[in-house]
Amino acid sequence: MNFTNSIQKHITKLVGTLKREEELQEVLKKKFTKKEYKTFIAFEEGKSIDEIKNIIKDDEKTILKHYQTAIKKLNQELFKRELIALSFE
Repeated sequence: MNFTNSIQKHITKLVGTLKREEELQEVLKKKFTKKEYKTFIAFEEGKSIDEIKNIIKDDEKTILKHYQTAIKKLNQELFKRELIALSFE
């Protein structure tokens, strides 16, 4: 999965350059709950809601809530700062 594309697709206003893929994955793991992380990854990989139900072991409404929460978190300023690579010139 390409974390950079998935994150850029959901952030409304991004100022700066995102970190490397491995670092982005670590930030997401740290900032999302386990279910939010698994749900976000599953949706971004194109899995169907039924496949996600089997992975997460929750109902559709709860899964969609986890995904919406993850997207909201991506757009929080403090969260975005952790996703941005600091460049010192």
